[in-house]
Amino acid sequence: MAEELSFQGDGSNRVPPQNIEAEEAILGGILLDPEAIGRVSDRLVPEAFYISPHKTIYQAALRLHTQQKPTDLLSITSWLTDNDQLTQIGGRNKLATLVDRTVSAVNIDALAGLVMEKYLRRQLIKAGNEIVHLGFETETELPIVLDNAEQKVFNVTQQKTQSGLVHIGDTLTNTFQDIETRHQGIALPGIPCGFYDLDAMTSGFQRSDLIIVAARPSMGKTAFCLNLAHNIAAVYQLPVAVFSLEMSKEQLVQRLLASEAGIESSYLRSGRISQTQWEPLMRAIHQLSETPIFIDDTANITVTQIRSQARRLQAEQNKDLGLIVIDYLQLMEGAGDNRVQELSRITRSLKGLARELSVPIIALSQLSRGVEARTNKRPMLSDLRESGCLTGDSLVTLADDGIPVAIKDLVGKSGFAIWALNENTMKLEKAIVTNAFSTGIKPVFTLKTRLGRKIRATANHQFLTINGWKRLDELNLQQHLCLPRYIPSAAKETMTYAEVALLGHLIGDGCTLPRHAIQYTTREIDLAENVALQVIGMTTRELQSSLDMSYCGTTLYKSNLSRDRAFKVGNVVQSPKLINLANSDVYWDEIISIELDGEEEVFDLTVPHLHNFVANNIIVHNSIEQDADIVMMLYRDEYYSPDTPDRGIAEVHLAKHRNGPTGTIKLLFDPQFTKFKNLAKPNNNW
Repeated sequence: MAEELSFQGDGSNRVPPQNIEAEEAILGGILLDPEAIGRVSDRLVPEAFYISPHKTIYQAALRLHTQQKPTDLLSITSWLTDNDQLTQIGGRNKLATLVDRTVSAVNIDALAGLVMEKYLRRQLIKAGNEIVHLGFETETELPIVLDNAEQKVFNVTQQKTQSGLVHIGDTLTNTFQDIETRHQGIALPGIPCGFYDLDAMTSGFQRSDLIIVAARPSMGKTAFCLNLAHNIAAVYQLPVAVFSLEMSKEQLVQRLLASEAGIESSYLRSGRISQTQWEPLMRAIHQLSETPIFIDDTANITVTQIRSQARRLQAEQNKDLGLIVIDYLQLMEGAGDNRVQELSRITRSLKGLARELSVPIIALSQLSRGVEARTNKRPMLSDLRESGCLTGDSLVTLADDGIPVAIKDLVGKSGFAIWALNENTMKLEKAIVTNAFSTGIKPVFTLKTRLGRKIRATANHQFLTINGWKRLDELNLQQHLCLPRYIPSAAKETMTYAEVALLGHLIGDGCTLPRHAIQYTTREIDLAENVALQVIGMTTRELQSSLDMSYCGTTLYKSNLSRDRAFKVGNVVQSPKLINLANSDVYWDEIISIELDGEEEVFDLTVPHLHNFVANNIIVHNSIEQDADIVMMLYRDEYYSPDTPDRGIAEVHLAKHRNGPTGTIKLLFDPQFTKFKNLAKPNNNW
C-alpha cells in the first residue's frame, strides 16, 4: 500500500524514509479538530504521505476544506463514499482506527514538518536514481546530462514550505525600518553598485535583473564591470561570480590588484616593483583574498555551464549571490547556426537564470562598427540590436490585404501580419510584427541585384545568402541573395498555377538560363554531385544513369538546375535539402552593386519566431528584441578626441531601464589603473 517508488540506491533494499505514526496522528487530528486542517494545508502536500490511503484521506480533507466544509469523521466518510474511494483506503474501520489512535491535534504543526522532511529525503533518493539513469544515456551530451542532474537535486532543495500568514504588525515594523534606513542613505531597494549617481538612478541592481553593459572596444567595459563586482563583493560581502570568455583569470586578477594597490598593470606584468610599492601590493593581496570573488575563465562557455557553476557556488556559500558577470556576450557558445537568433536565445536564457537564482546578471556586449561611421559616436540603444536597419521608403507587403506599405509608415504599430520565410521548409508564411520603430539617422548603402531588385540599408543589416545570413558589409559582388519567387496575394486567384507557369515560360522566351526574366537557380549548383559522392557514395556516372541520361561529365552542373531537375536529383541522392529547394518559394539573384548612399533615418521590424521579413521583394533579417531589464552604454570622448575638455570623464548612458528612469551619469576614469571613480559626492536622498 506504500507509494510506488523505485529505490535502488545501494542494493540493500532498505525501507525508504517515512514516519507512519506521524502520518496517522496528522490525519487523526484533522478528523478530531475542525481547525487542524487550516494549520497544515499550506505547508503539507498530499505527496508527502508515504502510505497511499493516507494521501487519499488527506486529499479528501483538502477538498472539503477548500469548499469551506467540515473535515470531521462523518464528512470525510461521506466524501470518500461519494467518490468511490472508501474501499480503497480500507473502509470505515481505517478512519475509525485513525481517530482512536489520536489524542489531540496540538502537535500537528510539528508532525507536518516531520512528514515533509521524510518526503524530501525520499525525493532526494528518487533524484539520485534518476541521475544514475542519466549517466547511462551515452547518446546525450555530457554537459546536458550534468545540467539535468544538477537540476534534479536543485528541484529538491527548492521544495520549501510556505511561510504562511504573517500579522501585518510584523510586516509594518520591517517596512518602517526599511524606509528609515533608505531615508538615511543606509540602504537601497536593490544591491548598491558603489557608484552614487548610478545607484540613485537604478535604486541599486534588482535581483533577477539582466543588465547589458555595451560599448565599443577600449571604452573600459571589463574594467567597469570589475569595479562593480569588487564594490559589491568587498563592501557587502556578497559572493560574485565572474565568467571571463576573453581574458584569463590571471589577467583579471592583475587588473584587480592594480586597481586596489594603485600600481600600474605594466609594472605587475613585468615585475618592476619598487621598494615603496611592495607594502600596498601585499595589502591589496590580503584584502582581495578576503573578498568573495570567484572567476571562471573557460572559453566558449555555455549558459548551461554557467547555470551549473552558479548553482554550485550558491550552495557552497550558503547565501544568495550578489552578482554574476559575463565577459562577453558575443563569445558565448550556442547550438544554432544563425548567430543572431542564437544570441537572442542566450540572452533569454540568461534572463531565466537571473530569475531562477534571484541574482542580477551583467553581460558585456561589444557594439558593431556602425558606431564609428557616425559623426556623433555616442552609442544608442539601436546599436545593440542584432540586426541593421532599412530606409523609410522600403516597402513591406501586408499579408492580410496585399498592400505594400513604406516601413516608416508602420512605426508605432504592432500585431499586423507580413510575409516571412520559414528556413526549414523554404516556404513563405504569415508572421506577426510585434514592433516597428525608428533607430535614428545612420549611413546607408544601396544594394542592387541583376534582376533589378534594389534596397537601401545600413552596413550591419543582414541578408540571406547561399552561405546563410550575412551583413551587408560582408557581402561581395556576384554573391547571390535569397528572393521570394512571388508575394502571395490576398485577392482571389484568377489563374491556375499551370497557367501562371506557362505565362512565365512564354515571357522568358522558353528559357530558364541566367540573365533571363524567368529563371530558377539552386544555391548549391554542384550539390547533386557532391551529395551523390559524399553522402551515399554514388558517382556522377551512376547519378546520370539513375536519371535516364547519358554520361556528360560535369558539363551539366556548370549551368543552373531547373526546379524539375533539382527535384529529380534530390530524390535520387536522397537529399531533403535539395528537394526543399526544388519546391521552395525562393530563388537566388546575383548582387551587381553596393554603393554608399548618404545618411538618413532608418527603421526596422521585430518578427518573433521566423526573425525575417520581405522588403522590396528581398528576404531581410529583423531586429532581435533585447531581454535585458537595464542597458548601459559606456562612452569616453577622449578616445576619439584626445584634446576634448572631457578628458578623464566616462559617460554611462542608461538607454533602457524597465522599471525606472533613463539618462546619463558621469564617472571619473583613471586609465593608469583602469579604474572608475565617483564624480559626485554621495547623495543620501535616493
